[in-house]
Amino acid sequence: MVFVGEVPVGGEHPIAVQSMTTTDTRDVESTIKQIIQLQEAGCEIARVAVIDEEAAQAVSRIKEGTNIPIIADIHFDYRLAISSVKAGCDGLRINPGNIGAKSKVQEVVKICQDKRVPIRIGVNAGSLDKKIYKKYGQICAQAMVDSAMENIKILEDMDFYDIKISLKASSVPLSIEAYRIISKLVDYPLHLGITEAGTIPRALVKSAMGLGILLNEGIGDTVRVSISSDPVYEVWAAYEILRSAGLRERGIELVSCPTCGRCEIDLFKIIEEVDEKIRFLDRKLKIAVMGCIVNGPGEARDADIGIAGGRGLGILFKNGEVIKKIPENQLVNELLKEIYASE
Repeated sequence: MVFVGEVPVGGEHPIAVQSMTTTDTRDVESTIKQIIQLQEAGCEIARVAVIDEEAAQAVSRIKEGTNIPIIADIHFDYRLAISSVKAGCDGLRINPGNIGAKSKVQEVVKICQDKRVPIRIGVNAGSLDKKIYKKYGQICAQAMVDSAMENIKILEDMDFYDIKISLKASSVPLSIEAYRIISKLVDYPLHLGITEAGTIPRALVKSAMGLGILLNEGIGDTVRVSISSDPVYEVWAAYEILRSAGLRERGIELVSCPTCGRCEIDLFKIIEEVDEKIRFLDRKLKIAVMGCIVNGPGEARDADIGIAGGRGLGILFKNGEVIKKIPENQLVNELLKEIYASE
């Protein structure tokens, strides 16, 4: 187990949810604004790209304007890692093998030891060490694991053990295999993710598939869902995946029927409107939107609140009991009133 700021990662602690900002880290105001939005959505750890010394120095001001742990994402330049730690970052994402000579890695390790800052070894299928790639002649799970183990040894040889590990690929089977292998070799916390997963619909499918399988096998201690969109959706998606795996609960669970020939209201329009309004509400409720007034309440019996449609109208039900009939054009508003009134 490690601590990223005050957030425990690993052991018996809940799976930590994290995301990464899409702003220019040097734009402190915009970065702080986005991190606050992420935190409001439930993000517990935020990562920022540190591309130069100005970005590293910005970390201290970003820390002043936010109150969740900040991880500095570093590539190649060990000096940026040192500057970021001095600026107050709560964690580093680096690959020790690509930031220079042993003496440079030792400098990074020394300051991380002094400041109790953990290091995530971030292996990515798209940037494997040339030597390892040549050994296997292709990108494969074992090559990714070998890369991680080499970097782990670099840190362990310097008596540094405050480590997290990730092995990310855009391929779901490749990612799953890599995490399965390394989970049997080390006890360090594992950061899960399917990288470069694409747009919202595609990323949701790939991430749910990959992370869901691993989480169901007890593999993983923190997650980041990669989506080519507003990172707030990454946080929402992470909680939906964790909820589906029975590991965490946050926000509203929404269930709805796929409709059939019995549906006599515009359910697709209704469910989209409801989903948009409640997606980021932090209420522990189960909401059902059903298309059939006959079977709807029964099928959603365990929902806290719901609506079921009939011919031009619908019923509002609560805990399985019918409350009242409502015209179709008022169904969404009445449902939202009940949701907002429930604390």
